[in-house]
Amino acid sequence: MTDHTTAPNSPTDTWTLANAKARLSEVVDRAQTGPQIITRHGKPNAVVVSADEWARKTARKGTLAEFLLASPLRGAELELERMRDEPRDEMP
Repeated sequence: MTDHTTAPNSPTDTWTLANAKARLSEVVDRAQTGPQIITRHGKPNAVVVSADEWARKTARKGTLAEFLLASPLRGAELELERMRDEPRDEMP
């Protein structure tokens, strides 16, 4: 069993790094039903999620142009002043 469950009836489990390494197959299996938190030195360090969940979270939700067109600031007639700072140092 995992170290502890974060909430009653929650599919999210918390594992120490050593326990997760020793029982990686179980961590991956449980990730199919909910995120699995892995701790290091008692602090959350990583989360294992299913491939389906990862794809859902990282899927593109439109283009930059669509985002800008949907902005509530579109048509707000903002007056922006360009800063005339010195150029940054070039990298070697």
